Amino acid sequence: MNDYPAPLVPPGQTVPVPRRIRATLDGRVVLDTQDGIYLWEFPPYPQYYIPVADVADGVLTDTGETKEFEHGVARVHTAGSGKAWVYDDGIAKDRVRFQWDALDSWFEEDEEVFVHPRSPYARCDAIRSGRQVKVEYDGKVLAESRSTVIVFETGLPPRYYFPRTEVNFGHLTASETRTACPYKGRTTGYWSVDGRDLAWSYDFPTAPLLPIAGLIAFFNERVDVTLDGVPLDRPVTHFSD
Repeated sequence: MNDYPAPLVPPGQTVPVPRRIRATLDGRVVLDTQDGIYLWEFPPYPQYYIPVADVADGVLTDTGETKEFEHGVARVHTAGSGKAWVYDDGIAKDRVRFQWDALDSWFEEDEEVFVHPRSPYARCDAIRSGRQVKVEYDGKVLAESRSTVIVFETGLPPRYYFPRTEVNFGHLTASETRTACPYKGRTTGYWSVDGRDLAWSYDFPTAPLLPIAGLIAFFNERVDVTLDGVPLDRPVTHFSD
């Protein structure tokens, strides 16, 4: 059992998207809707299902193939640099679900969203803490502080963000890795040990996560964390590899 909150929504559930959703391809807006729905294909987060009528002409090309999902049978289309699935019946009738990377960028209202839609039932809070946190790897102390910002994100273990002055960069090597998060934005730095990425930073996070700007966090799954003198078990998540 995890010692942090797990996602609550079961696969197959749908709810309305109250936000205007737009996406671009080759410099133009190719979908614009205020009638999207969220559909959970698996628990962590939903996908947008967009009314076909709100997609620009010429974006979708029917391949003549079909694919069966738990929530229905879809006609397979090409779209941009990827695929899309159009449903003629069931809970997603007359809607299309795009591969996220098929289109160039996605927006909720006027803010860009990265990687996947934000779950309306997820929290991502950045909270200052005076607890003593130490991070070690292979017996070496990588960071230690009583002035971290803890990010509590639904479905993931707490992440401890350290001031740079309390991180031992002598044990870390800058990495070319860059990632993005729908709640925090795009990373601006990664650091590794022996070729394994262990730490990252957001210099320009999204507005709700501004407290973590410029701070350094570590994968709890890959390092040894001690909290107030108590060693924590390494959590098992999809970041454990």
